[in-house]
Amino acid sequence: MNDLRFIGGYTDQGAVELPPTMTFRRMFHLGIKTWPFMRPMLKHLLVLLALAFSGGLTGVVGAFVGTDLFYNKVLIGEKLQPIQATVLFLGEEYVTTDPLKLGKKTSKEPSADDKQDSESADVDPELTHAQRKTVRNRILIWGAIAGVVGAIVGAAAWYYSLWVWQSINQNLRVAMVERAESLSLRFHNDSRVGDAIFRVYQDSAMIINLLEQGVIAPLWTLYGILLGVAFVAAFDPWLALMVVIVGVPIGWLTVASTPRIRRRALANRIANSNLTSRLQEAFAAIKVVKANRAEARIFDRFHRDSTRALDAAYFLRLDMALLILAVALLGGGMFIFAEYIIVSWVIDGRETFLGALVAAFIGFVVWNVGAVRIATERTEGLVGSSRHLLGVWMRMQDLFLALERAFYLLDQEPEVVDPDDPVRFPSPIGRVSWHGIQFAYETDKPVLRDIDLDANAGTVTAIVGATGTGKSTLMTLLLRLYDPGAGSIAINGVDLKDMAIDDIRANVTVALQKNILFADTVANNIRFGTPGARRADIETAARIACADAFIETMPNGYDTELGERGGKLSSGQRQRLSIARAIVRDTPILILDEPTASLDARTEQQVLANLADWGRGRVIFVITHRLSTIRNADQIALIDGGRIVERGAHDTLMAVPDGRYRAFVGAETEEPSVSHSGREDE
Repeated sequence: MNDLRFIGGYTDQGAVELPPTMTFRRMFHLGIKTWPFMRPMLKHLLVLLALAFSGGLTGVVGAFVGTDLFYNKVLIGEKLQPIQATVLFLGEEYVTTDPLKLGKKTSKEPSADDKQDSESADVDPELTHAQRKTVRNRILIWGAIAGVVGAIVGAAAWYYSLWVWQSINQNLRVAMVERAESLSLRFHNDSRVGDAIFRVYQDSAMIINLLEQGVIAPLWTLYGILLGVAFVAAFDPWLALMVVIVGVPIGWLTVASTPRIRRRALANRIANSNLTSRLQEAFAAIKVVKANRAEARIFDRFHRDSTRALDAAYFLRLDMALLILAVALLGGGMFIFAEYIIVSWVIDGRETFLGALVAAFIGFVVWNVGAVRIATERTEGLVGSSRHLLGVWMRMQDLFLALERAFYLLDQEPEVVDPDDPVRFPSPIGRVSWHGIQFAYETDKPVLRDIDLDANAGTVTAIVGATGTGKSTLMTLLLRLYDPGAGSIAINGVDLKDMAIDDIRANVTVALQKNILFADTVANNIRFGTPGARRADIETAARIACADAFIETMPNGYDTELGERGGKLSSGQRQRLSIARAIVRDTPILILDEPTASLDARTEQQVLANLADWGRGRVIFVITHRLSTIRNADQIALIDGGRIVERGAHDTLMAVPDGRYRAFVGAETEEPSVSHSGREDE
């Protein structure tokens, strides 16, 4: 996705690019793509769904029964239904004998004898004051038990669900990082590190919300709405119809506002991604910033990006709040009108629609205080559920946009892939060859052209040339960080494309010009690429790299903790640790990219002599500008304009009167005897 343009005021429609079309089909497709990361936790997800369903149903039934017991039995004094008395462990004297309240309406008028028997059997149709207190106390006991059990079960379920969600998120994060590492450098060169960090850390977290907000929450809310409408319809169908009618304008508002919410959500994510990138770039270049007194400039950039992120987040939530407010006004108006209608039914003593069918459980045959309480709670709950469902829908727009960004990374296909039937890396190594190599980062801008080069075991090959001529690129092809556009690279005659990538990189080591160290011990930094390296191997590698002397002067020697990015060390010390890290891997091919740029002359000569002695039987490549390093190489390849224009030993190339290498050396050493034409003046 493109970078966010400037965010203006709230009404600035053109500040953000249009978001991708998010149809139900696309949402479903994104949901299906998350399945591989959820599948390992399927059993746990089913358990969570079962707990949520049973807990919700228990809560609804408990609310109905509890409301009836408190308002109709304790406050008014109506006698209990048989099941209620059984649950509360109360005797027959608490049970109603009214046929209507048991749901047993007769088809004919009761006879005089029946009326006399009823009057004698139920002389006191209401609970006594003492009986009410008993019912109240039993309710409190059951409430306390339910509260304790609910708290324990709820806490356990919360921790359990947290573990399930985070495990799923972990699966996606790991897959994203694994895919990012498998992509070629071409992708990473064109992407901001901060954006990848934001996608992995923030966008991937939306897979948790997909389950909660994209699946469980809407299903649970719809389940609650349908259940609520069914209960309201059981009291009176007209009341349920009133609720359904109000849902029409709410639905229209939701559909009309969705594109705007989606655009705001995209603006919010891009703005925060840019802010993360700005932070990463600022801290990564902190030394350069301080050296150039650019703190104020960096702060201004950060402040500008932070303000844009704040505005984007604010405008998104403002749109959500306005939409929810409109829905709340519609729902609130309906609720007030419904409450007025319900109260009039109570005054008229109107029978509920299906009350007689459940009279054996609760006493809602006619509109009474308990019925009013339940009906208004259900109606109010429906209004709240509608607002909640609207909130879920708006969050889903952000959710699926985030998943789109997360899967953008996963959908990238690596340019460099393993063959179907890879051959093993040749051993022992004899020769590394480049034949007819063509390569370009961009199609119309070739970097390497017609490269032919051979390097034998036991030799050091120096790759030299002006900055930007493709020296490092030539070596990255040997690691298969890229594949050439044409030609082949072979080891002992076997094409690299016929080998497994891991096998190649396990046998090729590179010491980069940028010496990346970690906040860890010296020993662990040296063994970074070889976790199983023994202490003796580490010490030997440090000795070859001439790093042992300064390591032994440290407080804890090889166990000394380095600062962030090796900040406690000088550039020369960091470079020697980088060389030691390459040596300890003990691979048949070693690439050194400006290995001695930060070393003094004496240390440089010692390191090169040690490497020459250590490198017998290995192929060593050195990318350098330093003449002292070049002189001792067995062969030198001069690259100019993406081509190898001269190749040979130092003395041989210097003997060519009009040679380009001779001119290159003259320019590097600033020899005044070299003219503009490259010819030596006599």
